[in-house]
Amino acid sequence: MHPIPTLVEQLAVALRAREQMMATAESCTGGLIAGACTEISGSSDWFERGFVTYSNAAKCELLGVPAALIEAHGAVSEAVARAMAAGAVANAHAHWSVAVTGIAGPTGGSADKPVGTVWFGWATPEGVFTEHRRFDGDRAAVRQATVAHALDGLLRRLSQHP
Repeated sequence: MHPIPTLVEQLAVALRAREQMMATAESCTGGLIAGACTEISGSSDWFERGFVTYSNAAKCELLGVPAALIEAHGAVSEAVARAMAAGAVANAHAHWSVAVTGIAGPTGGSADKPVGTVWFGWATPEGVFTEHRRFDGDRAAVRQATVAHALDGLLRRLSQHP
């Protein structure tokens, strides 16, 4: 996988070429994906907005994630990642989004959802796609791996879309 700045540059090129925008919906990364995207000058051409929805209430209020979905599946779940990604596009002027919800640690893990568990959602013109990963390392390592995978996943989906 490419370093984060390289992924951002490639995203910028792909989104500018399409004259399209992206948004982020972040929980465990607390805005790091949006921060990486806006690190480069001119990102307002392709980065529309970022939602930092760390609490369950924020997921519901800002992204429209149904509270019942969080109660049924937990905040760190495929269903919530899917709803976050869809909610980011629905509540922004964006064509694409990436959403992450996970357990960065060192606390908060369980047998079912250990520290390092992250669910990803990508909203694209074709629909919403999800993926699950488990990253090793401390909190910083889990968060950085999450940012890189989120950006890489969006770039892969952009490259598959004409």
